[in-house]
Amino acid sequence: MASCSKVRNSEVANELHANCRLGSVQFVICRDTDGKIQAFHNVCRHHASLLASGSGQKSCFVCPYHGWTYGLDGALLKAARITGIQDFNVDEFGLKALQVATWGPFVLINLSENILQPQLIANKTVGSEWLGNCSEIFSANGVDSSLSYVARREYTIECNGKVFCDNYLDGGYHVPYAHTGLASGLKLDAYTTTIFDKVSIQACESSTYQQQGGGDDFDRLGSKAFYAFVYPNFMINRYGPWMDTNLVLPLGPNKCQVIFDYFIEASLKDDKVFVSQSLEESERVQIEDITLCEGVQKGLESPAYSSGRYAPTVEQAMHHFHCQLYEDLMSK
Repeated sequence: MASCSKVRNSEVANELHANCRLGSVQFVICRDTDGKIQAFHNVCRHHASLLASGSGQKSCFVCPYHGWTYGLDGALLKAARITGIQDFNVDEFGLKALQVATWGPFVLINLSENILQPQLIANKTVGSEWLGNCSEIFSANGVDSSLSYVARREYTIECNGKVFCDNYLDGGYHVPYAHTGLASGLKLDAYTTTIFDKVSIQACESSTYQQQGGGDDFDRLGSKAFYAFVYPNFMINRYGPWMDTNLVLPLGPNKCQVIFDYFIEASLKDDKVFVSQSLEESERVQIEDITLCEGVQKGLESPAYSSGRYAPTVEQAMHHFHCQLYEDLMSK
C-alpha cells in the first residue's frame, strides 16, 4: 500500500483531492455520492489530459481540455462532439480505478494491477501490509482518526529525497546543534530508536512538559514525541495535541518536495493563539532542516566527499533505511 498525505479521511461526501502523485503517477481521490472513497488515475481517457488539481467539492469531473465528463464513481457521463465515432463503448472509457482503503486517519492506495476484492481489504490487513508488524504501536501512540485537520505546508528543497530522509532518521543527532530551541524541550539523553520490518520509530520525552494552551504556558510538544518513518518516504509525528505527516516527493537527483499536513486534538482546534504559535515554531524547525539538507546536497556533489560512517548509538534508523533502499535498487 502507498500513502498520500495530500488526502485525509474526511467524512464530507464529494470531497476530492486531485493531482496527488507518487513519482510520475498522477491520481485523484474522492468520496462519491454514497460517501464511498474512490481513487482513479487522474487522466482523461480521451487525450490524456490531467482531469483535476487541488482539492474541493465537485459533483463530477470535467476534463478542461475537451469537456469529457466523469462521475465520482469513474463512469464516463459525457463525451462531447463524438457523433460518427465508430466502435465506441462508453463502458470501456471510464476512469482507470485504483484500489483504495483506509487505516486510521489515512487514505491509502495500491498502484499494483493485482486488485484485491473489497471483502479482502480488512482494516487489519491494510495495516499489516502498509506498516508491517507495528501497526498496533501506532494506534497506542495516538495516531487515530479523532484528530482535526488544521493546515498544510509545502516546501521545495534543493536536495534529493534521500538527503531529507537521512536528516529525519539520524536519531536526534543533529538536534542539539541545529535546533537549539527544540533541543531545550527534549530529553535527548533518553532518545530511543526501535526498528521494525517496514518502519522505524524514534521517541523522546519532553523536558518542559506543561498543560497546552496559548500565552506564557505555550508547549506544543507535550510529554513525549513519537516520530515514525514508513519506508520509503512518509513520516508520522505525534507530539502533545499535535500530529503532522511529511510526504517526500523526489523531483530529481538534487531536488524534492516535502508536504506537511497538520492535525490537532479537537479540543484545541479553535485556540487560534496556540495553533498559530505551534505552526510558527514548526516552520522555524523546518527552515533549519532545509538549510542543513541543502548544505549536505552541495557537500555530496563535492569531489572532496566519497562516503561517511554511521554513528552506531544514534543512526540505526538511517542505516535501516539505507539497507532497504539498497535492496530495492539492486533488485531493479
